[in-house]
Amino acid sequence: MISATGIDESSLHYRGWRVVMACFLMAFFMFGFGLYGQGVYLAELQRAHGWPGSLVSAASTFSFLLTSVLVIFTDDLLARIGLRSLILCGLSALGASTALLAVMQTPWQLYLAYALMSVGWTGMGTVVIATVLNAWFERRRGLALSLAFNGATCGGIVLVPLLLSLSSSIGFRSAMLAATMAMIVLVLPVVAFFIGWPSQMSPASGGRPVGTATPAHSRKTLLANAAFWTMVLPIAIALLAQMGFIIHQVTFLEPLVGRYTAGLAVTIMAAMAVVGRLSLGLFVDRLDPRLACAVSMTSQAAALFVLVQSESPTVLLMCCAVYGFSIGNMITFPPLIIQREIGSAAFAAAMGLGTSISGIVSAFGPGIVGLVRSLTGNYTAAFALCVALDLVAAGVVLWRPGPRVKIVAS
Repeated sequence: MISATGIDESSLHYRGWRVVMACFLMAFFMFGFGLYGQGVYLAELQRAHGWPGSLVSAASTFSFLLTSVLVIFTDDLLARIGLRSLILCGLSALGASTALLAVMQTPWQLYLAYALMSVGWTGMGTVVIATVLNAWFERRRGLALSLAFNGATCGGIVLVPLLLSLSSSIGFRSAMLAATMAMIVLVLPVVAFFIGWPSQMSPASGGRPVGTATPAHSRKTLLANAAFWTMVLPIAIALLAQMGFIIHQVTFLEPLVGRYTAGLAVTIMAAMAVVGRLSLGLFVDRLDPRLACAVSMTSQAAALFVLVQSESPTVLLMCCAVYGFSIGNMITFPPLIIQREIGSAAFAAAMGLGTSISGIVSAFGPGIVGLVRSLTGNYTAAFALCVALDLVAAGVVLWRPGPRVKIVAS
């Protein structure tokens, strides 16, 4: 596992920080195109082809669910084709997806593009980034993960406004093709030169210590491990509540504070997500990640509780800022908890399974919040449900059933 004893992970000359930079760029484009950019595609494809919003939204759901299945096999792919090859396959698939979105003419091409995007998630998403950084860092793992995953938030802050601006000036097709070309030019050389396993790790190990359990064996053992479920289920529940609030945030705020202030709230929340990740990264390696995770979930519950009680623009913006502080950390905590309690032998398998379960569960968040809002006529009950879910998740993540079990070869 990990960097060799005696290596100074704090040194800027340590090669692991170049790997962090590569992972930052991967997250920037993967989340920018694959998550935050989907709102742009919805509007532009409706405008260009007259397709109903339900068609494009269904393609998004299809993509997220397919991604949740594919990431389960990340560990197998790392061992079979290697780290760099997997990332390059993901980059190629994402580039093909965004290029196809630019030139498509029929609905089947839309679903093909979103299927390719799922392959991109498998090669460039959370599981691969967490696995490679887990191999490079031990003492500064939390900071490395926080810096790399900040690329995800920056992708939303930078790439989405850029796509909107370019679409207005040169058209959606040209904007997507230009952004795709920029991604290839920036990411390809960085991956080719910087990405790899530490020198003491076998390239064929898939990020696991040589001689440890096979991926299939690791997954079966994980599913029977109660500690694994107390890591995965709380994150999945918290992400369900989080996705529900994020998707409905503007719809809730706009009648109260107007469109401009509602947009400002989204910007503040995204900016605070960056601040939250950086702040956590500086201290999390000295904290109990389960306790820190529970505190983050509780802070989100408190912010939502105050949010539904107030109509003051200042208070509403402050609540969005507090809520945003913990948004990004929901994908930073799982690899830290998994490494500490499961170990490196099944790290990629645990990340793949956990990400899959969280992805499937959280996909229902927007729908559940929307349904409760429709049944009650307002967001009070819907967001109260999110508060309750966050508190339940905070309680479950603190539960440590039995001794910590690290999966090793049988």
